[in-house]
Amino acid sequence: MPSVVVMGGSLGGLTAALVLRDAGCDVRVFERSSSALRARGAGIAVLDTTLRYLTERGGHRPEDVCSATDWIRFVRADGSIQHEQRHRYRFSSWNTMYRSLLGLFDRGRYLLGREVVSFDSADDMVSVTLADGSRVQADLLVCADGISSMARARLMPDVEPSYSGYVAWRGTLPESSLSPPARQALGDALTYQVLDRSHILVYPIPGPDGSCADGERLINIVWYVNVAVGHELDRLMTGRDGLRRAVSLPPGAARDDAVDQMRDAAAVSLAGPIAEAVTTIPEPFVQAIYDIEVPRMVHDRVCLIGDAAFAVRPHAAAGTAKAADDGWALADELAATGGQVPVALAAWERRQLQVGRRLLARTREIGDSSQFSGTFRPGDPRLIFGLHEPGH
Repeated sequence: MPSVVVMGGSLGGLTAALVLRDAGCDVRVFERSSSALRARGAGIAVLDTTLRYLTERGGHRPEDVCSATDWIRFVRADGSIQHEQRHRYRFSSWNTMYRSLLGLFDRGRYLLGREVVSFDSADDMVSVTLADGSRVQADLLVCADGISSMARARLMPDVEPSYSGYVAWRGTLPESSLSPPARQALGDALTYQVLDRSHILVYPIPGPDGSCADGERLINIVWYVNVAVGHELDRLMTGRDGLRRAVSLPPGAARDDAVDQMRDAAAVSLAGPIAEAVTTIPEPFVQAIYDIEVPRMVHDRVCLIGDAAFAVRPHAAAGTAKAADDGWALADELAATGGQVPVALAAWERRQLQVGRRLLARTREIGDSSQFSGTFRPGDPRLIFGLHEPGH
């Protein structure tokens, strides 16, 4: 089986490294950060594909790393229930999933402070150059370097992120800090409120130490708000330090006036329990929502996975699942071809391009229905999370 360098050690890169290692590949992960990764305030919905490695091969139970809710609930501005249905979802935090996956990989092959700055692919080998000037060779380079992918920019400079027209205000707060009525209202469901050209969702995730026990969890909010491209977006994405971020303002970086404006809008327009959560989150942060679509995922012996290839809007909760699926599919094709990299990559690309294109189209449709056309409806089956289709 081939030697593999994985560029980027986040969830997608880690999953790919694990499944490729298990398939018999000689795998090293190069992560540019000098310390173990951490995402402050990021909750994620966990689909089966995201959880697959931990449960099938890692010895974890879903309840070890995920909180769960049994209801989808839409509420009106007065707090009354507009629609509810029984549906079980799992939720986790980025940190919990990362720690769990990292604990299953050989730390001697997960190399921090190793930034890939260039690479060259020939017929039978990839040469990778690191920031310290050293060079390594491998049979395959897997680029899992995210939405701002250096690899994608190098291989396809004409492919640029497309701004959706809206951002997500996000953040978490301890479940225990909520009033008893708010805690009861938000603790057992994925809770939505649909507003005019906007919607918000709220759900519980594991606490900072990974605890999923009631009262020890965090409440996670995601509020989609339209922001016009140009001056309005530039102003929002410029932090208190004066730096304009392209994708995300991390917790604590948003200007006070922007946070105050968001909280004022929440107090006026959101149902009481949701407004309580949103207005008391200590460090809300902002993510600009982008689409990225590539025409190819393979270039010689280099492939792009996860957000490096397709960055999709969060409305199917499938971004991390898509990255994991890319890794599993790659391991399957390499195993099926006996490690013949070019043959495996050709089959893998055909398969995963279809997955990425279908998912991107679905998430665009859902996002536009909420933020622009006003056709986002409580109980719509399209809104069920899923990678390949709603619920799957």
